[in-house]
Amino acid sequence: MTALRIGRRAFLRGTGVTFALPWLETLAARLPKPDRAPPRRVCIVVTPNGMLPSAWHPPKLAEGEQRDPALPEWLPSYTLASLAPHAIRVGVFTGLANRGSFTGDGHYAKVAPLLTGQRIRRTGGRDLRNGVSFDQLAARQIGQRTLLPSLELGCDPIYPVEDMGYSTVYGGHISWSAEDRPVQKEIVPRQAFDRLFRSRRLAADGATRTSVLDAVRRDSKRLAARLSASDRHKLDEYEDAVRSLERRIDAAATMPQVADGPPPAAGRPADYPTHVNLMFDLIALAFRSDATRIVTFLTANEVSGRNFEWIEGCAGNFHAFSHHQNKPENLEPYRRINRWHVEQFAGLLDRLAAIEEADGTVLDHSSVVLAAAMSDGNRHSPRNLPIVVAGGGHPTGRIVSKKNTPLCRLWLSLLRQLGVDADEFADAREPLF
Repeated sequence: MTALRIGRRAFLRGTGVTFALPWLETLAARLPKPDRAPPRRVCIVVTPNGMLPSAWHPPKLAEGEQRDPALPEWLPSYTLASLAPHAIRVGVFTGLANRGSFTGDGHYAKVAPLLTGQRIRRTGGRDLRNGVSFDQLAARQIGQRTLLPSLELGCDPIYPVEDMGYSTVYGGHISWSAEDRPVQKEIVPRQAFDRLFRSRRLAADGATRTSVLDAVRRDSKRLAARLSASDRHKLDEYEDAVRSLERRIDAAATMPQVADGPPPAAGRPADYPTHVNLMFDLIALAFRSDATRIVTFLTANEVSGRNFEWIEGCAGNFHAFSHHQNKPENLEPYRRINRWHVEQFAGLLDRLAAIEEADGTVLDHSSVVLAAAMSDGNRHSPRNLPIVVAGGGHPTGRIVSKKNTPLCRLWLSLLRQLGVDADEFADAREPLF
């Protein structure tokens, strides 16, 4: 059998393929005791154009009214309702503020510093200036333990132009490896999949492209013969998931283009909901295989004017709706679009919670964050940001109120959970939890 091990996980090697295996107790038992526990992971999902505060926060109680103590206090929120099945694994944080974005107008000065905590330079050209994002700081220290130090995903390409004095590059990147260097994100699901499994040579050879499972089928059967019955079942499930995702990626790449939309990049799904869900599938697969432990996903570039016409009453420009001016005709589609984003995030939690791993699930061993760079698109406010943290290892099942607290204290907490040696990060001098 052609196999190898990097850190805690095992891999099968085939021609042009490195097939990362899921967590299997049979193989984990052979590791030194400190390495037998599942790893910690972090995923940051960022949505554009803020969240409507009146729909995000639960409504105030009427005089004499009491909440059901059996339910999390955030559950009456219109926007967060879809997170109810994961209530015991979800913490809703209020009062966090990104001080690095207090100065600077518009969207770009808010989203680019979201994970860096630094003030960006106002420029419409190439002389960008930001800081190193916390995910890339983590990748420097622990990234060598996995095939990919980190994985950056998105849905929209970047067309560098100047908007309100800022380069739109700022609006399309949340991960920065240096103060002048945003990390390129993968927007084509097939290319992201290939980074997890295929060599560049095999990925580029479209004429002879076959399933990655074909390259390791013989060795996979040999490995299965050495596994426990429960591990064989896990391996079968995992291989089915890989093949299913391959097929759905291929099918999405050939979907017909919508009539009024811009032509998508080669292999980029024309249907946005399909695109988002494929990226969430890839995140779940990356964590399941331990191909990486650090993922960021920008669901759309900031100032996105996408038309959400598949949601009732939401045909129109998302960015325009976010500048609602308290008009009902804008407020209703804005909050419905916000709720749709949270519903997709809940789907990611479903995927991770369904993957058994050691004494729990992949979700239990992860911190999965949903965030927006503004609390209200109408005011461009970087205070009291909408933040959800799901998984294990942090406060859950309630609203965690941290009035006027640096957002970077959250990032410092996640750095420490990953095992990164960090005493401070940006304006954070102590962790949040």
